[in-house]
Order: sequence, then C-alpha cells, then structure tokens
Amino acid sequence: MQAVRSLIFTSWSSDVRLDGKTAIVTGANTGIGKETALDLARRGARVILACRDVAKGKQATSDIMKEVGAAKVVVGKLDLADTNSICEFAENIYNTEKALHYLINNAGVAICPYSTTVDGYEMQFGVNHLGHFFLTFLLLDLLKHSAPSRVINVASATHTMGRINFDGLSSEKGYHPVKAYVQSKLANVLFTRELAKRTEAEGVTVYAVDPGVVNSDVMRHMRRPLQVMFKRFSLLVKSPAEGAYTTAYCVVTPEDQMVTGGYYRDCKSAACSRAGRDDGTALKLWAVSCHLLGIRWR
Repeated sequence: MQAVRSLIFTSWSSDVRLDGKTAIVTGANTGIGKETALDLARRGARVILACRDVAKGKQATSDIMKEVGAAKVVVGKLDLADTNSICEFAENIYNTEKALHYLINNAGVAICPYSTTVDGYEMQFGVNHLGHFFLTFLLLDLLKHSAPSRVINVASATHTMGRINFDGLSSEKGYHPVKAYVQSKLANVLFTRELAKRTEAEGVTVYAVDPGVVNSDVMRHMRRPLQVMFKRFSLLVKSPAEGAYTTAYCVVTPEDQMVTGGYYRDCKSAACSRAGRDDGTALKLWAVSCHLLGIRWR
C-alpha cells in the first residue's frame, strides 16, 4: 500500500534549519497544525501553538517535546471565533516575542451545523476567514519588523466550488454547511492574493496552501455516509503529516523559488480557480472584511 501511495502523493523532504526563527501555528493542537508545529520544531524554530483549547495545546506541546527533546514550543490561547480573544493573543505576542517570522493560519472549521461567532458571524466564515484576517492585521507590524517573513494561509481545493456571497456572508438568507465552507476557503485564497500585493515591498510574502484531503479532526462534522466513503477510499486520503508537507514547503523554500500571492499544492505551485484570481472580488472582500471588523487597513 505504501508503494502505491508514493505514486499518488508527492514525497518531499528538506534539511533547512530554522534556528533563531519564530513561528505561530493556529489550530496546532491536532491534525495538520500539530504536524506543522512538529516539523518546524524539528528544524529548531521557536513555535507558538495558538489553540482555543489550552489543555489540548499543552498535550500537543508535550507530544512534540517527546519527539524533539530540545523543542522550543509554547502554547497561547486563541479563539478565532472571538475578536476579544484574538486581541488578547496578539497583545501577549507583542509582550513576549521580539520577532515573528512565520504566521501559519491553519485552524479551521468545516461543514458544521449552523452557529455563530461571539461577534455574530456564521462560524465557518467567521473563523476560517475573518478570524485569521483580523489576527494577521494585528500581527503585521511584528511581521514587517522581522522581515523577511511569511504568512501562510491553509485553504482547500474546495475553493473552486465557492463564490463570495456579499449579500449573505453570514448565511442570513439560509445556511448550507458546504456552501459556507467553500466560501470561506475561497476567501482564504482571495485574502492571500490581496495581502501579497500590499506587503511584498515590506518584506512579507504570502502563500495559500491546499493540503489535500486529509484525515483530520476538522472533518468531525461530516455526515456519516461521507465518513464511510473516506474510509473506503483511505488510499486517497492523506495523513496529517502528509497534509503538512506543503505548508512546510512554503516555509522553507527559498523566496526566489516562490511567488508571493501564489497557490501551492503537493509542494509546488498550482493553479487556483478563476474566482480565486479575481482581483476585483479580492479587493471588495478586503474592504467588507475591514468594515465588519471595524478596522482600517490600508
């Protein structure tokens, strides 16, 4: 089976070290985020596990330290569904960290029953897009100060099915969990594109990542028939470690081999959807996101 999987999925490795670098990984207590944090810790980076559940974050920290004895990993409380929590997390980062070289916006909610964030936004759009948009806004000065630095947004191939419904970003006119999810993933791609234009001259590059279909906790809300299908076709489903490869690739690959604002899959540049390349929609989404969050981001 392993031989067959090696034909399906890209095999990638790198011995690049990250000693002296600091990274934040959101949603790092499980799945792709945890594997990403482990990879960066192995390379010598200081890694901050930004987690809603601090107890699970501490367990992930313990697990990583068992794998990497000299790992420099700490936990920070971050609830992306609560702008107050995001503000508190960012304030703590400025109080404790002199530099930030990598912000990995990995956490996500997928295909869940309808609920809202503390601030009243549909949960998937609120966490997957608005939460990370606001976090990046708050931490951008530190990223600029630490340049060259990178922002990596974990998106999904499902963005190709999405459209930005500006008349119902929070599903005011009816909720469909899949439509809400793919809208949030398209938002990740568009945010990457627009942010890259605004930060390239300041030494901050930005990449969107499609990790592939990964067997992770983010799929816990998936209906049982789909879970059964996933098990039947497990050969085509990546492990969390395999799902983290492209994120790590976008962290360590030399800048002259990368394209800021680009979309990456299987450790190489890939084409995103036409909707994901729509500069007009990206700019409008940027303006609307700032309005919803009550911020000015030029």
